[in-house]
Amino acid sequence: MATNVDRALTPADIGDEEEDFEVTFENPDMAIAENPEAVVIENDDGSVTLEFGEQEMEAEHGDNLVEYLSENDLSLISQELMASYDADVRSRKDWSKTYTKGLKLLGLGFEDRTFPWQGASGVFHPLLTEAVIRAQSQMMLEMFPAEGPARGKMVGKETPEKIKQNLRVETDLNYHLTEVMYEYRTDTEQLLFNLPLAGSAFRKVYYDPTIGRVTACFVPAEDFIVNYGATDLRSCSRATHRMKKPINEILKLQAVGFYRDVDLPDTVPEYSDIEKAEGDIGDQEPTIEHDDRHTLLEMYVDYDVPGFEDEDGIALPYIITIEKGSGKVLSIYRNWEEEDMYRQKVMHFSHYKYIPGPGFYGLGLIHIIGGLAKSATSVLRQLIDAGTLANLPAGLKSRGLRIKGDDSPIKPGEFRDVDVPGGAIKDNITFLPYKEPSTVLYQLLTGLIDEGRRLASVADLKISDMNSQAPVGTTLAIIERTMKVMSAIQARVHAALKEEPRIIARTIKDYGNPEYEYEVDEGATRAQDYDERIDIIPVSDPNASTMAQRIMQYQAALQLSQQAPQLYDLPELHRQMIDALGLKEAEKLIPTSEEEKPMDPVSENMALLNSKPVKAFLYQDHEAHIQVHMAALQDPKIQQLVGQSPMAKAITAAAAAHIQEHVGFQYRREIEKQMGVSLPDPEKPLPEDVELQLSRTVAEAADRLLKKDQREAAQEKARQQEEDPIFQLQRAELAVKRAEVERKAAEDKMDAALKEKELAVKLEIERNRLASREKVEGAKIGLEAVDNIREAQAKNREISSNEHIEGAKLGQKISEKLLDNAKEEKNVNKSIDES
Repeated sequence: MATNVDRALTPADIGDEEEDFEVTFENPDMAIAENPEAVVIENDDGSVTLEFGEQEMEAEHGDNLVEYLSENDLSLISQELMASYDADVRSRKDWSKTYTKGLKLLGLGFEDRTFPWQGASGVFHPLLTEAVIRAQSQMMLEMFPAEGPARGKMVGKETPEKIKQNLRVETDLNYHLTEVMYEYRTDTEQLLFNLPLAGSAFRKVYYDPTIGRVTACFVPAEDFIVNYGATDLRSCSRATHRMKKPINEILKLQAVGFYRDVDLPDTVPEYSDIEKAEGDIGDQEPTIEHDDRHTLLEMYVDYDVPGFEDEDGIALPYIITIEKGSGKVLSIYRNWEEEDMYRQKVMHFSHYKYIPGPGFYGLGLIHIIGGLAKSATSVLRQLIDAGTLANLPAGLKSRGLRIKGDDSPIKPGEFRDVDVPGGAIKDNITFLPYKEPSTVLYQLLTGLIDEGRRLASVADLKISDMNSQAPVGTTLAIIERTMKVMSAIQARVHAALKEEPRIIARTIKDYGNPEYEYEVDEGATRAQDYDERIDIIPVSDPNASTMAQRIMQYQAALQLSQQAPQLYDLPELHRQMIDALGLKEAEKLIPTSEEEKPMDPVSENMALLNSKPVKAFLYQDHEAHIQVHMAALQDPKIQQLVGQSPMAKAITAAAAAHIQEHVGFQYRREIEKQMGVSLPDPEKPLPEDVELQLSRTVAEAADRLLKKDQREAAQEKARQQEEDPIFQLQRAELAVKRAEVERKAAEDKMDAALKEKELAVKLEIERNRLASREKVEGAKIGLEAVDNIREAQAKNREISSNEHIEGAKLGQKISEKLLDNAKEEKNVNKSIDES
């Protein structure tokens, strides 16, 4: 290449060229000195041309590689990829054919029929249209609320800094989706209308250099060509976005250097069968004469580009754009992050599926209920045609019968002259036997519609048929059963939408302004906030596809909270219920805990009676608060008034929960007394070593507190027993029984002593009697007396021995009686303890 310039060029001026250079200089000596490898060629006019030879160029990661390839290489790439594209189109031929036929069943147009007669009914039953509109409306309300479709989710441990970062990212992303990317909502509505029809829909997120911002566009399934046998979008080796761009947009992209600057041939408009069917829906034929759009094939493909081959021969992910009419390659870009050592493909599309099918594309309502919609349309047309024939009957008339103006129909209330050849008019006219519309056919139509609605999950749930007294769980189960199919669809859409905000966030981070355009926390930047610590997820709920489901779920939670209110954060539960109802500023209706102020116990009782939130604080006198609250609960007047209120259960539950909150703080204070030091702030996190040591210390203090409370409880129990009148009466009865036993033992002892004395007196009397007898009886009588005395003494000893035996037996009886009394007293004490 020869160039004539009026100044000396430096190697920097020509270092970006690929071919050999021939540049003419005004000062060749200086040019040769600066470029010793240059070859000097003298021209005929005396000038000098320098040839610098081929210059090596190294492509940057984000460069358009087309500029580094020869036309021969580009032609081979185009031929190979175009052949692969045609194979992908053929692989999904059956899916496209079914979808094309089904588009006619939407009934958005009107069909002029000439069979079985001119003007026969051409109406379409709106079963398919109704299902599509309902599905689109329901998904739109869930996917795109007014405040925005995205919310942040912190990954890992929550910190105050991450909480602020999460709020900034969530606010910024919703700001982009609702304000900056103004086309996003419109595209979402169009996407959710096509999704139930086709079964698949796609969204493309990219940076548009012509407008200088991130944008997202809906890509219909017919324009996104993937081999039907592919598994998913991430693992497929080739995906093609078929675009139709006006020549002016292509020129803009060439001007900014995104596409190669080559001349394109005149456009040759072409329309697929699906595009023609879509044009027939609105009775609009495409205007081929004025269509200046070029068909571009933007292929996301794993390819081994010549000159940029992988050392292991692995096909790498590229984005290659080809103009379909001419086959010219406009751009080749690497489709992996420069710092990614694994060179994984960067995702630019999110795939929405309605119902998973046997291939890559999902199944839509056309595939699911298209046959039912076609049958319903056929039956409906038959019923209308039958009614038309019944109301405007046709028949036969004799050849000679003449009616004035017989070419025009007779109007209601009109009479015309008739020339009758002979006989009565009825003898010259015969009506064909048309029947009224069949009731059986109407029942068949009703059955087809009900089956189609059930299968499409758009049947109305009759609230009037449900028992208003049934538990919330039963009602929720009925709703869930009715919405089971739609809930599964909602979950799949949620999963696809979960991927899309991540792509948008990554693109904003890579191409967007690193600084926020509005005022944020000092030092915060978009480049720092959009990192791996914050995950972006949809605001929709995959577990509830309708507002009714969410409300019933919260009602079930509220019922459970009434059974165990101490387990629930009731203000937070009610705030979430208000959010589910769609009301704004729930935090103003139900203040958060931080907004609640400490109150005295009487004010707390007043707030509880008025169903207002109360909160215990650490520094309060919890023992006094508990005493005041318990006194109010036991007050008969308050019990009577609260019992008449419809909020009695809620008031009682709230009071019990608040008292337990004070009990918890009081227990903490008692533990601190046992430890002799204050516990750390419960709102602040504890290091692991501190928490471990503190747990051991608290365990010892808790054991001491337990033993102390057990002793106090035993003493209190004993004191209560002492004051119990029943216990005192039983104790008095036991003392009386013990005294009676002792009295009987004393009487038995006295009787034994008296008997011993009587025997002694009798012996003395007998001894005196024997002494007073006359001595004349001699020695014989004396000996007899001595024998008698000895006998008496022996008898006396025997009597004394018997008396001792009787006394021992009496003592044994007394001891046994005392033991029985002791056992009886022990049983009485045991029964008192048990009572």
